[in-house]
This record gives sequence, C-alpha cells and structure tokens, in this order.
Amino acid sequence: MSLAARITDAVGTIRLVDTHEHLLSEEERNRAALDFGYLFPHYASSDLISSGMPPAVLESVRATARPVLVERMARIGWIRKPPPFTAPSDPTLSLDDRWAALAPYWGRIRTTGYGTCLRIAIRDLFGVPDLNEQTYRQLSEAIAASRHAGWYRHVLKEKAGIAVSIQDDYRTGVDRELFAPVVRLEHFACATTRNDLRAIEADTRRSVHSLDDLVLAMQGALDRDIAEGAVGIKIGIAYRRTIKFEKVPRPDAERVFSRLFTHLGEGPSWDESRPLQDYMFHEIIRAGVERGLPIQIHTGLQEGNGNVLENSNPLLLTNLCLEYGKARFDLFHGGYPFMGEALALAKNFGCVWLDLCWLYIISPTAAARMLHEAIETLPSNKIFAFGGDFIIPEGAYGHSVMARRVVSRVLTEKVEDGYLAEDEAVALARRILRENAAEFFRLKLEAGIAAKAK
Repeated sequence: MSLAARITDAVGTIRLVDTHEHLLSEEERNRAALDFGYLFPHYASSDLISSGMPPAVLESVRATARPVLVERMARIGWIRKPPPFTAPSDPTLSLDDRWAALAPYWGRIRTTGYGTCLRIAIRDLFGVPDLNEQTYRQLSEAIAASRHAGWYRHVLKEKAGIAVSIQDDYRTGVDRELFAPVVRLEHFACATTRNDLRAIEADTRRSVHSLDDLVLAMQGALDRDIAEGAVGIKIGIAYRRTIKFEKVPRPDAERVFSRLFTHLGEGPSWDESRPLQDYMFHEIIRAGVERGLPIQIHTGLQEGNGNVLENSNPLLLTNLCLEYGKARFDLFHGGYPFMGEALALAKNFGCVWLDLCWLYIISPTAAARMLHEAIETLPSNKIFAFGGDFIIPEGAYGHSVMARRVVSRVLTEKVEDGYLAEDEAVALARRILRENAAEFFRLKLEAGIAAKAK
C-alpha cells in the first residue's frame, strides 16, 4: 500500500468532531425534503445568484422546501427577514418546470466547491450519479423516500463518520447522540426597542429596567443554557456589523439603553445603538470566560450575496485578544479570505484557535494551502480541521468527504517533503480532526477509531 493510501485509510477511520453545524431538526428536514430543490438552501444558492440566476427564479426552484429553509436561515441570522414569496416562486410549478429553471445555472456552478459538495452527496447518499436532465426525477424520488426517522444517524454517523457535531441554533434541546449545542446571546446586545426587552423578559423571566438588569438577564440565560448542556457561545454578528467591539464607558451604554424606553415603536437606529452593543458583547465575553466556556466567532466570508467583507476581518478582534487572555476564542472559516490574518492571530495569542469549518467547500485548494501553513505555524493543539456548517445533513456529509481528502493530501505531502514522519502525520490527523475539538469543548466521546467512514 502506498504512503498516500495508508494516510488516506488512517484519516478515513477517524470519528470526527464536527465543530460547526446549523442543521435542521430531523422533523424539519423531513418536511422540506420533497425533491431536488431541497438541496439548495444556501451556499450553492449563492453561487447560482452570483452566476446570474434571478432571485425569484431561485425561489421557484426551491419552492416546496422554502418555508422550512427560510425559517431556519432567519433564525441563524443569515437573512434578516424572509424575502417576499413572489409569483415566479409559485409552489404549484411542476417539477419539470423547476428543473428547466435550474438547469442552465446549475451547469455554471456544479464545479465550484459548493456544487462539488452536493454532487458527492447526490452520488453517495441517494445512489444517483449526478443531477442532470436524465436524473432530476430519480433524485427527487430518492430524496422524498429518505424522509424517515434515522436518516440523520445514517448520514452523519454511518456515512460521514461524525462522532458529534457542535450545533449552533439558539437551542439546547438537540439530540445528544448527534449534537452538542452552543448558544447565541446576541439578542441581549442588539435590543433596540421596548418590544425587544419584553421578549428578553419573557424568555428569562426577569424584569429588565436598567442596564444592570439586562446584564443579569443575559447571565441568567447563559447559566440556564449551561445547565441544559451548552458547551460554548457563538457570536455571528459579522452578518450585521463589524466584529470590532470597542471598550465603551458604562455611561455611554446606559444612555443608549435609556432611549429604548422613549419610543413606542422603533428605538435608536442600529448605528446609534453601537455603544450598547459593544458594551454588551464585552459582557457576554466576560460571562463566557468566567464560566470557562469557549467562544466561537464568525470571521471572513459571509454566506449569501452582497455582504460587507471587511466587517469580518479577524484583525478586528485584536483588542479582545489583548484584553481577554483567559478566553478561548474559536475563529471560524480560517478567516477566508483573510487567512494570513487569522493564522497570525492564532500564532500570536494563546487565547485563539483556528477553525477551518466551511473552508473546504469554499475552496479545497485554499483549505489545503491554509492547512499546510497552519501545521507549520501553529501549535498542533490549536487547529480544528472540520466543521460542516450546513443546515441539511447531506451537505455536512459531502463536506466531510472533501475535508478528509484535503487533510489526507496535505499530510501525505508533509511526509513526502520530510516535514513529518508517517506516524506523526497520523497522530496529527487524529488531533486536528477529533481530539483538539473534543478537549476544547470538553466532550466525552466514545472510542476514537471506528469502521472507515463510507
């Protein structure tokens, strides 16, 4: 057996710790998985729009799954509110019509990382060689037939070889055989109206009439979530604003908070409320540090089209890294396209870990380049090599296949170059695909090696 085959085989037996998912519940998924349109909730849909597909045509393609998918994307902050369901998105359009709408654009994006991920899932999970004119009906029938209990265990555990996925969805009530939850507290920082405060009161069962009350409500919610099994905090605010959180004097935050009570409708504007946001994000980070919880932060590329990329440059977090040396910051997506910046932060600060979630489907080549550099740059315990970052399990599977391929190739090249011995490469694979994340999130896992993922 060749070196490449031996390392590929070793990587294939590792039960992964998946550092980041947004997966629909199985019940939600089974309501949405009706035909091929279900496979385009995000990522590939962004490529379709980028290729020239009108948004209304995209909505026509995924019309049958749209209500469930839009609800989930709004909940995790990828969209602020559902776009209008216009006439071209009529769910009564035939399957043939919707394939005709998709076909020219699918031909343009099928070779991107997003398209490749879906093609892997289509082939391996549904037994269909590809999505095309000859197969779209067969694929739709296979997707509809998969709507049964146990599909998630089949896809995530049996096929992808994932031991556990860190689930980001504001919920702690997830299937603990498959998921460990992280929670979001951004609504405590981003309140702009009295109704926002009333919603916080209803959720936390605490009255909120002062800035101190707001901080205590946030801390109480976090303590409740920890008691319910939360293993970390997620900050995904880069979809709405910069991730530079200034050190705000308390009186400035109190002035903004007091304005929340001076309006019957809308309160301070988003920009006017920045002092309160920044103050509360520091409080959220402090609460996580005090409780020993890691903090995941979105950096780099945002899902969707037309985002403000500079809002998520990892270097904007430098002040937090300087101030909170006891924190454990998990920086997402390799910071792509700011990969060098993310590497430098993780190398320079003991409180920063590098997470390659999402990166392999953005670009396998960029992921390989970054993994090469990360192995050379960072202590080996500070690299998390896989997070699927999907809302459908089939996408997480396809991503896991691509990630294992890249990790195997990079480690093989490191051995061939004499940078690592073969046994060191295999040990490093276990670290970056499983052990580092298990230690970071303090997970209790089953034995680390199992039958090779299929």
